[in-house]
Amino acid sequence: MLRATSVVRKAAVKQDRVVETLTLDHEDRGRRRLALKGDAGLDVLLDLDKPTALNDGDAVRLEDGRLVLIRAAAQSLLEIRADNPLRLMRVAWHIGNRHTPAEITAEALYIENDHVLAEMVRGQGCAMAVVERPFQPERGAYDHDHASCDHPSHDHTSHDHTSHDHGSHARHDHAHRAQDRHDHAGVHAHSHAEAHAHGHGHGGDCGCGHDHGHHDHGHRHGAEHGHKGHTHDH
Repeated sequence: MLRATSVVRKAAVKQDRVVETLTLDHEDRGRRRLALKGDAGLDVLLDLDKPTALNDGDAVRLEDGRLVLIRAAAQSLLEIRADNPLRLMRVAWHIGNRHTPAEITAEALYIENDHVLAEMVRGQGCAMAVVERPFQPERGAYDHDHASCDHPSHDHTSHDHTSHDHGSHARHDHAHRAQDRHDHAGVHAHSHAEAHAHGHGHGGDCGCGHDHGHHDHGHRHGAEHGHKGHTHDH
């Protein structure tokens, strides 16, 4: 079984390299790894790096460089039409709100045949019919298929996430908090020492005009407690 390991988009497909065709429905065109049998009988193992949306006209490259063309298979779909653009836009919003794949054309919307969605469409007053056709829904606006690009890949390993070490931030913040507490305690102790010295440095008759009774009371109170707490052995 031959492995198909990469995708070639429609614009880059060289027809002289095509050796087989795979006709796949929408679901199988979004697979990453799948054993398939080509329309002419060639056994192919789809073995991509990641799930990739394959469109009608794209190709997958075999390990020997040859290509297998992708064709979108016809499948059962609901064709939705409305008598005015506003109504069609409204039902398109409801479909998108349900994260349902949808193909959008100028005249109609196409979604996979589902009875629950059919009831919703009827409730919006739109006309609906079951049809058989290839399903090629819109791809998400933020989808970026690296298989279709030749841009240099973004090397995520080159970005040093250790510079955003949350543990370091936590330790840094803890250190700042500890320093703030230390500084606050130092200022408090310094202020207390100044007040203490102030009380001792002035007497009642120092002439500064301050009432030092509170300071004297505090020191006497402390002294009295200190003396009471000791037993003097004479």
